[in-house]
Amino acid sequence: MAKKIIYTENAPKAIGPYSQGVLAGDFLYISGQVPINPSNGDVLKDSIGMQTNQVISNIESICLEAGCGLSDIVKITIYLTDLGDFAEVNKVMVERFSEPYPARATIEISALPLGVNVEIDAVVYTND
Repeated sequence: MAKKIIYTENAPKAIGPYSQGVLAGDFLYISGQVPINPSNGDVLKDSIGMQTNQVISNIESICLEAGCGLSDIVKITIYLTDLGDFAEVNKVMVERFSEPYPARATIEISALPLGVNVEIDAVVYTND
């Protein structure tokens, strides 16, 4: 099985040795995205809702580059530095995704890159 690297200027450049996305077979694996505005490189430190919205926009841009959309996501993992933000993240999820929602795990961790409060990775099914 061949794999293809997915890259777009409409999502943040990788901040380490990884690809934004890797297409392998019928699946696109999107690396963890943090709330960086790709147009200017600024790290959002605003509310968790605004941070989550930016992260989902970054994921959506990578999906679009691969010919997919948010509705094709089958699994996401959300990393939060404070599970107290869970309800606010859920509000954004309802605004940005529609039913049937992707499978999901949410994990509280001690810290994230660049001092942000949320990171999300995704698995996308590309063969619809």
